[in-house]
Amino acid sequence: MQIGTLYIDEDEFIERFVRASGPGGQNVNKVATAVELRFDVARSPSLPEVVRERLLAKRDRRMTSEGVLVLSAQRFRTQERNREDARVRLAGFIESGLHAPKPRIATKPSRAAKKRRLGDKRERASIKQGRSGRGWD
Repeated sequence: MQIGTLYIDEDEFIERFVRASGPGGQNVNKVATAVELRFDVARSPSLPEVVRERLLAKRDRRMTSEGVLVLSAQRFRTQERNREDARVRLAGFIESGLHAPKPRIATKPSRAAKKRRLGDKRERASIKQGRSGRGWD
């Protein structure tokens, strides 16, 4: 499987075919069309170390505590389309780890923005002050 400049061997992920849940009539009870794809991110020899660390650092609910990514695909009625869907989603997940996130640059509000904010606060305060029942005799 080719992902950008990265190549992952087909032997590195395990596919298991299970029965899909949800509507589908009698077919859903007989045919194992859903695909459960497992990819061991922590022990994959194809992934560069930096990519592996980025993927493991993600707080993804599909990742087990051992570093295995489990993708379940059951969107389509055929096994082949679900298999292709799972592989596309795996490629997208790995692709997200290939690029380093852009570091955030801390900024400060401008003097005009501070002035506007404080002016708005003063205006709101005077509106609320006018609502009080003082001075009504």
